[in-house]
Amino acid sequence: MSKIIKKINKEVIKKTAKRCKEKGITIPTFKQLRNPELIPKETMNKLKGVGLWDLNPINLFRITWKNDINTGFYGKVNYFEIPKEITGVKARIIGLTGKYFPTGAHKVGAAFGCLVPRLVSGEFDPDVHKAVWPSTGNYCRGGAFDCALLGCTPIAILPQEMSKERFDWLKEIGAEVIATPGCESNVKEIYDKCWELKEDPKNIIFNQFEEFGNPIFHYNVTGPAFEEVFSEIKNDKTRLSAYISATGSAGTIAAGDYLKKYFPHIKVIASEALQCPTLYMNGFGGHRIEGIGDKHVPWVHNVRNTEGVAAIDDEDCMRVLRLFNENCGREYLASIGIDKKVISNLSLLGISGIGNLLSAIKTAKYFEMNEDDIIFTVFTDSVEMYKSRLDELNQEKGNYLIMDAAKDHAASLEHQSIDFFKELTYYERKAIHNLKYFTWVEQQGKTYEEILAQWNDDYWTDLFENEVIYFDKLIEEFNSLI
Repeated sequence: MSKIIKKINKEVIKKTAKRCKEKGITIPTFKQLRNPELIPKETMNKLKGVGLWDLNPINLFRITWKNDINTGFYGKVNYFEIPKEITGVKARIIGLTGKYFPTGAHKVGAAFGCLVPRLVSGEFDPDVHKAVWPSTGNYCRGGAFDCALLGCTPIAILPQEMSKERFDWLKEIGAEVIATPGCESNVKEIYDKCWELKEDPKNIIFNQFEEFGNPIFHYNVTGPAFEEVFSEIKNDKTRLSAYISATGSAGTIAAGDYLKKYFPHIKVIASEALQCPTLYMNGFGGHRIEGIGDKHVPWVHNVRNTEGVAAIDDEDCMRVLRLFNENCGREYLASIGIDKKVISNLSLLGISGIGNLLSAIKTAKYFEMNEDDIIFTVFTDSVEMYKSRLDELNQEKGNYLIMDAAKDHAASLEHQSIDFFKELTYYERKAIHNLKYFTWVEQQGKTYEEILAQWNDDYWTDLFENEVIYFDKLIEEFNSLI
């Protein structure tokens, strides 16, 4: 019996399948998103001429790490290695690039993992229900995009201080947008709005912080993508040593659970803002690393598998954002011998991706890693989401000069230290896990029994490995009706 799908509504399934047939919609399985070579050629041929961000249902099949932007079809996993001349460490730091997903961010996959199982089981009726996407940024964009492809009505909830680009795009796509008070760390305000919307039974809340479809996508699609990259780049001496992920909704960090299964000695490190060090020291506060909401431990985070926490100063992220994207920053990097292609690819890192990079540098220094160590992370989105932030920084600090670039490279990258890095013991991890009680049991209606069950490995193995088999079965049965 599924822990996620509580009932099968055959009448709604038939009606929704008819609706999908009329709209020309076929839904990919998780297995196909992990391995696009399994997608039928007839379906693959429909991708030709369709843009990556186009509101065409065939783009459901592009919710994968393997989009080839040159051909419009599929290729190898998209990733980018940051050279040691930039990082200042010998360890190899490699990030999967989220820019090449529809919407330009990997959160569209997490949203797919939450919506589709409910759609193909009949729990979500697109003729009746609205899909509510509480988010600190990219998740609600991904949810709105998925809804547009599937013909559903989206409601996006995000903090009012998020970047202008997010709000503009959501309005363009036709989503109903609700801006809640505060910045990315003001998650409770988002939850309060969800409780208000729940009063109308037509609103179905897809809360990424508690919806297991979020980490299930990353365990089954993102984790194997990393494994493929490692197989491609490894040699006889190479070690897969660490995986870095901003906790945010704790979806992406589940790729670490997958990697631990095959590389048991890997260190899974959570990244967060120093200005809101929730895991690092039970802290709170506002910060500027957009998209990684804090002040609580997400229900879907398997904390037992997290060996460390790196807290990153958001000022370092903003400095590196300018270094990587301002003309003088790029001129400086060229002057110290950085390859032009590498410099052009630095725009693949948005603010949270930069935070992940800085956490990877801390990790490499803390564990004294060398050139045989591979550190994986995720560059979740690109600078395309933050052009307005660059404009704001220029207005606030003045034009960016070569001297600024040299300072920022030295201070924020080369001299990134092991300060505010904590290697977690067994009981420190359990203490973080126990913090879930105050948000989820006391405030959000979860049970005491389940929070105890979450400390057992079998709980997570069952969710991450068995539920997806059931999801794919439901998707295949649904598609057979179209």
